[in-house]
Amino acid sequence: MFKRLALLLSLCVVSFLSVAADNKPFTGQISAADLLSEYPKFASEYEKFTPTLADTQAMQALAGKDILVLFGAWCHDSQREVPRLLKLLDSANVALASLQLVAVGYDKQDPEGIAGRYQLKYTPTIIISTAGKELGRLVEKPTISIASDLSQFN
Repeated sequence: MFKRLALLLSLCVVSFLSVAADNKPFTGQISAADLLSEYPKFASEYEKFTPTLADTQAMQALAGKDILVLFGAWCHDSQREVPRLLKLLDSANVALASLQLVAVGYDKQDPEGIAGRYQLKYTPTIIISTAGKELGRLVEKPTISIASDLSQFN
């Protein structure tokens, strides 16, 4: 009886571990288009968010800058703020130097080590830089609004 119980318990543990391994969140770089097409929560927030004229004008302050977005596909703050950022950038048609979206796992790491290089602690973290120099970062959620907060980084 004990052997059967031990065998059953072992099978349950192995099954759980294999299911847990398959349920790891996506990590790595992803395009905005792929993020919105593959993650319904991100797409839904993108669709329902309507930027104001003042916000789209404020986003022009980001022209020529680099934006790095470190986020979790599993994170509710990321699911709210990242699509809003993308909608603002699309609505403002701002000419960025670059936009890089990097998804991290529950451990806040990614395969390329980008999150580690930027000492990621909370998701999402939006980092604004120019010529390799960090100008500022928005962490988790804006103080006023994404546009207002990000436009302050010069």
